[in-house]
Amino acid sequence: MKNFEIDAVMLELEQHFHRVKTPVVDLIQAKTNDPFKVLVATILSARTKDETTARVVNELFQVAGTPEELDALDAKELNRIIYQTGFHNAKTQHLKKLPKALKEKFGGRVSSEIEELIQLPGVGRKTANLVRAVAFSLPAICVDIHVHRITNRWGYVKTGSPFETEIALRKVLPEKHWLVINSYVVAFGQNLCKPRNPECGVCPIFQFCERIGVREKQA
Repeated sequence: MKNFEIDAVMLELEQHFHRVKTPVVDLIQAKTNDPFKVLVATILSARTKDETTARVVNELFQVAGTPEELDALDAKELNRIIYQTGFHNAKTQHLKKLPKALKEKFGGRVSSEIEELIQLPGVGRKTANLVRAVAFSLPAICVDIHVHRITNRWGYVKTGSPFETEIALRKVLPEKHWLVINSYVVAFGQNLCKPRNPECGVCPIFQFCERIGVREKQA
């Protein structure tokens, strides 16, 4: 994929995004405009399907929608609520430490800065970038497994890890697309550009994809 084509690709992905279900973290932001809830939802969404995350956060936020309420919630009850998410035991430990960490490090607020966010329990670069982009609308590139594999499938970057993809995208992706690339590509990856058997026949950006060359070689 050539650099100048990314604008056309992102336009197609934007139209696709609005035709399908919105990723759960974007939905939480749209409903609550609350960085804390975006942070918690992002932590819970790791290795978990959006449908499951949505059910879990809806139940959790009924009893623990603030740092103070989360701090007061019994760990066993928290674990019961988030049981369906991947690595729920580790997430329970992280979430129970989160209110104290927020209070001691940042006066109870959720920071918008990557280097501060990654100091929180359960928060890596992917989560920090997503919180910065979604909750604060500040420039950040969140690279999860969808963004990593799909931008490599396109041929837009050639990298071996999500971190390498983040660094590569910072060099080639126009900043105007940073805030939305995760949301658009996650929706695209969940619905069309799947790891196995991607639906190339109905893909709106197939003409830009390096996979065309792969299929031609296989034919």
